[in-house]
This record gives sequence, C-alpha cells and structure tokens, in this order.
Amino acid sequence: MSPPPPPLGRARKRDAQLFDSALCDGELVDVRAQFTQGRWAKARSLLVATGDDWDRRGHRLVVLAETPAATAWAREWLLAEPESADATTLLACAAVFTALRRKGTPEAAEEACRRAAALFPADPTPWLGLLLLTRAFGTEEEFSRHFDQVRARHREHHHAHHLMVAKLAERTPASGHDPLHEVYDFAAWAAEESPADSPLAVLPVIAHAERYRVLAGKYGSDSSAGAVAHWSGRRARQVLRSAFDWWLEWEREDHPRNRVDLNFLAHAKLCEGRPAEAAALFHRIGRHATPAPWSYPDLDPHKAFLAARSVALGTA
Repeated sequence: MSPPPPPLGRARKRDAQLFDSALCDGELVDVRAQFTQGRWAKARSLLVATGDDWDRRGHRLVVLAETPAATAWAREWLLAEPESADATTLLACAAVFTALRRKGTPEAAEEACRRAAALFPADPTPWLGLLLLTRAFGTEEEFSRHFDQVRARHREHHHAHHLMVAKLAERTPASGHDPLHEVYDFAAWAAEESPADSPLAVLPVIAHAERYRVLAGKYGSDSSAGAVAHWSGRRARQVLRSAFDWWLEWEREDHPRNRVDLNFLAHAKLCEGRPAEAAALFHRIGRHATPAPWSYPDLDPHKAFLAARSVALGTA
C-alpha cells in the first residue's frame, strides 16, 4: 500500500528540490556535493564501486559531468592519474555538455569521447556521450551508428534507448497520429527483445509520449481533439495497460533511472484519464520529478508536475 501524501509544509520544502538529475541516487548526491568543491577522490571511489553496472555508470558520469566545474576537476584528476579511464570518460562527458551549452566545440567533445572509448573499449558511456552530442549536432546516420555502438556493449542501455525513441519520434511529423509510425515499432521491438524484468518494458510508453511532444508542438496544445485521441486510442490503451502491469509486478526500484520511467507513466496515466493509477505512481516518484514529459508540449515542467500531482492525489 502506498504511503499517504506528506503534510503540506514538508511538501513545499521538497517541491523546491524537484528535477535533480541525480534522481534517487543518494550516494551520487553526496559525492557530487564534494566534487563541486574540488574533492574528486570520492567521485573516484564511487565510479570504482559502480564497476560494470553500465546504466548506473552512465547515469553517474552524466550527472557529475553536468556540474559546471567538471572539466577542471577531471583534468586535475588526470594529472594525478594520467591513465584513469574513469577520469578520461568524465572529462569526455563534461566536454559533451560544454559543447551542448555552446561553450565548446562538438569536434573537441567527439575527440574526447573517442579517446575515452579507446581507453576502456567495453564501456558504453563514451558512446552515450557521442549519442548526446550527435542528438544535437550530428546526422541521423551518425546518431544511429553511435546507438549501435552503445547497444553492442549493453543491449538494454536505458538512457540510449530513450534518446533513440526521442529521435525517431521526430520523423515524419506530417503523418500525424499514425499507429504504424516507426517509433512505436522500435519501442515494441526493444521491449520484446529485453528480459522480463527490464525497464525497457516501459519504452512503448516513452515512444507514445515523445510522439505526443512532436505532434502537440506541430498541431496544437493538449486541449485538442487530436491529443485526446492520441492518449485514448486502442494502441495507447494497450501500451499503458501493459506498462502499468509491468510496474506492479516488477517495480525496479534498484534501477538508477527508474524515476524517469515512473514520471512518463504517471503523465500517461493522467492523459489517459486514470488519476487513481497515476496517484500510486506519484507516491513512488516522491520528489524525484523529471522535466520530461511534464514540459510537453511546451509547458513549465515545475508548474505542470505540481498541478498534475495535485489532480492525481485529490489536493487540487
């Protein structure tokens, strides 16, 4: 049974902490705080302990790399340990975010990622960095090649599959609410190819939300009849039912990015008109909201999340 919602005073304090990219990784939160102060030894220990848990490694490296001082501290780390694959990969991921902020060049970021990939060939994280980079700057062919490199190293890579779904959803917006769109086929295929307990079982919901983002951005807001049809059609009902049933059975609390899936599923359940099921998901989400999909199609994610949660929990 899910716990009751927190008292209002405590909820307001927690609301200020929404959208932390570390999500529910408490160790990462503590290490990041020290890392931003220049103490990289704890980051080193964290990444060593993470080992070849590739989803967790990618999540932790991306969150650390997003911090403004990541480049400086990764370079300092490399001065102490010039052959460190962890420091090299962190520096590469930091270069990607520097390029995404338009403060560095994509070419420099690509070179850094390829250097990290050569130093630790089994690690999909440098290729995840290249995937993030080509999502913004590259061609579709480059993006697909980098996705294949990630998947060759970790077939169920969560972040990479989400990026691929977002990219595919943007193809052929003029085809409208096409139930045979390739993003749905890809998501269904990836889910079917994965083990029963894989979070990729929720990927068809992600595909539905990403396609909604594209269509709502092109044709109008979520008040349109088309948006209602998008969430209430036969395919949508089947996808949402299967994903919610998967969550009830498996509930992968151990996965570092599970709150990403729960946010998408809660959003979809509200769009479907099932606030009671969404409420159970909001209890699990807690304060770990994610900007997507609450920002879809063009909303303030903080306001949209709080409004949706209030509707689901009956506190509106």
